[in-house]
Amino acid sequence: MALKDQAVTILGAGVAGLALARALALKGARVIVMEQADAIREVGAGLQISPNGARVLQALGLGPALEAASSRAEAVELCDGYDGSLVTRLDVARLRPDQGWHFLHRADLISLLLDGAKAAGAELRLLQKVRRVDLSGAQPVVETCTGALEPASILIGADGLQSHTRAALNGEAKPVFTRQVAWRCLVPCDPAEPKVAEVHMGPGRHLVSYPLRGGTMRNIVAVEERERWTEEGWSIRDDTMELRLAFADFSPRVKGWLDQAGDVWLWGLFRHPVAKTWVRVLPEGAVALLGDAAHPTLPFLAQGANMALEDVWTLAAILERHGTAGLVAYQVARARRTQRIVTAASRNARAYHLSGPLRAVAHLGLRLGGRIAPGAALSRFNWLYDYDVTKIG
Repeated sequence: MALKDQAVTILGAGVAGLALARALALKGARVIVMEQADAIREVGAGLQISPNGARVLQALGLGPALEAASSRAEAVELCDGYDGSLVTRLDVARLRPDQGWHFLHRADLISLLLDGAKAAGAELRLLQKVRRVDLSGAQPVVETCTGALEPASILIGADGLQSHTRAALNGEAKPVFTRQVAWRCLVPCDPAEPKVAEVHMGPGRHLVSYPLRGGTMRNIVAVEERERWTEEGWSIRDDTMELRLAFADFSPRVKGWLDQAGDVWLWGLFRHPVAKTWVRVLPEGAVALLGDAAHPTLPFLAQGANMALEDVWTLAAILERHGTAGLVAYQVARARRTQRIVTAASRNARAYHLSGPLRAVAHLGLRLGGRIAPGAALSRFNWLYDYDVTKIG
């Protein structure tokens, strides 16, 4: 077994990094996760784990923890933003009873992954802010902001959108502003409400909502087209009134949610290219990218965490079978699928924001299609949700 007692350093204690830490530690590797924060805090908001991602968590022995931390989706509803009327409904629980779509708070997913990584024997090191990754020598070297140099036999960059590992492999890339910004917030929710993801669509903007934590809170992500933006990040606090004004002509249901909003965060949506180079084998070590560091995506298919989980399974399996000599096969196995998902997510945003006659025609087609062939809209994404990476590699 190529991973038995193999030292592996992972940069980033997010979904990708912690899931990989568990996967590799279970295979006998000595795993260290370097995280820049001083603690693993309850940050972020809601996310969705679709069947393709849930299969990985189940295969890692975390299925019961996922069920305990999440709510299973009953359906996805696309609604007219103005009057709230139903355009079409995807009854995922009825049409795919053998599959699970899960709503959960990001902090709850991180918590179960952290517990799983530690239980498998992985070590977490906090306050490890990275200045750069150096690949000029025989081994990868991580330089921290304190000046410490940390050589690594196998270095995995799960360090997100601003990945130092990606920059070391590919050089700096300039992201392109999509002319869209997004607000996120959490508001109270009635636990008796159905476990449904709602997408309220309007010209140039849309709002997504679904319940979290047993239905006690509601996750809100609201997107608006905008010509200019200067910052990229999740930590920009915005005035709640700006969000309310942007959706002032939406239905009473949406406005009722936004009237309850407290802390509101705003970020610009940027399109980053899928990395050209994900791996490099050095004379005495190797490096690879994982998750957002390799293939950043817009949030309009809710696949960021799910793609990362698929990466985890593929990378761990290849390292176990072939060691670092097989790393090129990891990029080959993952690049085409992740590019397809990234492209599909970008198209979804355009479909949500239609205006004028095109919007009316599209909504009519969805309504008719939902009545004539209720499962057709969901089957368009069989390639995405039916995929089982645990049976492939």
